[in-house]
Amino acid sequence: MLRAVESALYNPLMSRRFRGYLPVVVDVETGGFDAQRDALLEVAAVTLRLDEQDRLLPAESFMEHVLPFEGANLDPKALEFTGIDPWHPLRLAKPEKEALSALFAPIRAAVKASGCKRAILVGHNAFFDLAFLNAAVARCEYKRNPFHPFSTFDTVTLAGMAYGQTVLAKAVKAAGLEWDPAQAHGALYDAQMTAELFCRVINQWQELGAPRPWAEAD
Repeated sequence: MLRAVESALYNPLMSRRFRGYLPVVVDVETGGFDAQRDALLEVAAVTLRLDEQDRLLPAESFMEHVLPFEGANLDPKALEFTGIDPWHPLRLAKPEKEALSALFAPIRAAVKASGCKRAILVGHNAFFDLAFLNAAVARCEYKRNPFHPFSTFDTVTLAGMAYGQTVLAKAVKAAGLEWDPAQAHGALYDAQMTAELFCRVINQWQELGAPRPWAEAD
């Protein structure tokens, strides 16, 4: 995984594109559906950038394997679905606070490099990812969370609007992208494909001649 932020990737115009927010795509893999009770097991993030033609593109990818917090619930059906063994030594998993610190540091750096004031979470069913992220932040009393606490961009809504599909795999294919089912349900792969999907929708909208007041000089 990439750890050091490449500042040259980030166009300061991004600070105007989404009202001062840097979109960061997040995907989590968990031990169930309850953000308060079930374990956070994997969390991945993909920062986004603007190129010279103002097209939105994935920039850098970051991922952490996470140890279940003390007393966390681990639903066997969820573990079977993801294929994650929470205690496997080769996961090199970290305690929640350490994992959050490692993940958030480069995101904060990307926010600064792009001239933005905060990150905004992009997710497929974004409420789910944000709920688990916020629950982990609260458990750890983590003070430097770069994400907006409740605002998100949701690719379920965007893909439903643009392609008539809400399932990630089907939306990715409808957008003309490749989907590898063998890699699905891993946080890094799902985050990267969600990032590609989000960028495709935004760029196609722009190519249709949508207004671009954010790109105009003050």
